[in-house]
Amino acid sequence: MTAPFMSLAQIRNRLILTARAILRDHRPGPDGCCPICRTLDCPVATSARNVLHTAEEVQQRSTATQPATPDRDEPQQAE
Repeated sequence: MTAPFMSLAQIRNRLILTARAILRDHRPGPDGCCPICRTLDCPVATSARNVLHTAEEVQQRSTATQPATPDRDEPQQAE
């Protein structure tokens, strides 16, 4: 599927799957270097970790519960 036909949740899930695949490919070897970039601090893996962190942060914000106590400034509904 292409982006115009995907929901926001599907796009988010696709980003997460891609970031995880990148982290698997760029996992440091026994010497601590990325096998693809040949560097100690792999910028690709860092970007993938940032994507995962941001996706988790957005998920936590969107599933936050509403406060249990009613707001004093809002009018009460008559029953």
